[in-house]
Amino acid sequence: MSDPRSAPITAIHRQVEAARAGRHPRLIARLDSGWAVFGERQFVRGYALLLPDPVVPDLNVLAAAARSAFLADMARLGDALLRLTGAVRINYAIFGNEEPALHAHVMPRFSDEPEALRSRHPWAYDWQAAPLFEPAAERELTAAVRRALG
Repeated sequence: MSDPRSAPITAIHRQVEAARAGRHPRLIARLDSGWAVFGERQFVRGYALLLPDPVVPDLNVLAAAARSAFLADMARLGDALLRLTGAVRINYAIFGNEEPALHAHVMPRFSDEPEALRSRHPWAYDWQAAPLFEPAAERELTAAVRRALG
């Protein structure tokens, strides 16, 4: 098991600090276990992340109740995105390999994705070519997801 005190400062830490300070540009909502934010690159519309607060290295360091809360919030975020984006399913991923801090990727998947990518792993997309999240353009979706998360 990882020691949370020895974890490096990551982009996840910086995003949580920005959310706490009310300056995260892609903030959706504060949830029981952390923060829901849209991804910087929108390889599919509605791609979001769940960031734990406090930040921990991985899921396994959380006590049972905190772990359950994080996973429940991940599913709540997925449920909201499924209802509001017209997605056919939601993909979930927790890695922490590049950013060694717990965070969950919540990725709507759509029937109109390019055929070559529709059934592939989300990392098959060219994320660098994906459009940046535009807060003004996605104001309605942000508000709707925030309301759905209540």
